[in-house]
Amino acid sequence: MRYISLFTHEDRGVPPTQAEMAAMGKLIEEGMKAGWLISTEGVHAGSNGTRVRSTGGKISIVDGPFAEAKEVIGGYAILRANSKEEVIALTRQFLKVAGDGTCELHQLFEMPAGAGPG
Repeated sequence: MRYISLFTHEDRGVPPTQAEMAAMGKLIEEGMKAGWLISTEGVHAGSNGTRVRSTGGKISIVDGPFAEAKEVIGGYAILRANSKEEVIALTRQFLKVAGDGTCELHQLFEMPAGAGPG
């Protein structure tokens, strides 16, 4: 099974330290080699973001920063796990390195073998 993890945290106003980046780099490398980490990226601050919303067929566009947001999206990861319990264990590992914040986990839909397009 594959899951997406969205990491949110309070905006610290400063970039991660070299030590924090090194620790995260080590975890990412280990996860990729072990096969449980499929993809991951950090996300720029919300002040650089844009919201595109559809309401009643009308599209609205709002550029950040988003005043009502108390947290920022720090990044995402696509994880491979055999169960919800396993993905939670992997997420605990991540949060030990990332520090304070929240990971929201969602299982991704997967196409059955051979059911791809065309």
